[in-house]
Amino acid sequence: MDSLWLELGRAFCLLLVIEGIIPFLYPTRWRKLLELAVHTDPRTLRAIGLLSMLLGVAGISLLGPAIP
Repeated sequence: MDSLWLELGRAFCLLLVIEGIIPFLYPTRWRKLLELAVHTDPRTLRAIGLLSMLLGVAGISLLGPAIP
């Protein structure tokens, strides 16, 4: 069970690194994107979130189990 929490922690840290790349490299564009998101319909944001989650689950499924 400890390795599960370790892997989950690593995955979360990697998420933070990936999420931080765009605001670090392009802060002005990131701010404009956030302003656009504020004015986007909540239904559209939910659809984007759902699509993102489905793509993530599909990607994990294609990569196979983490532990052989």
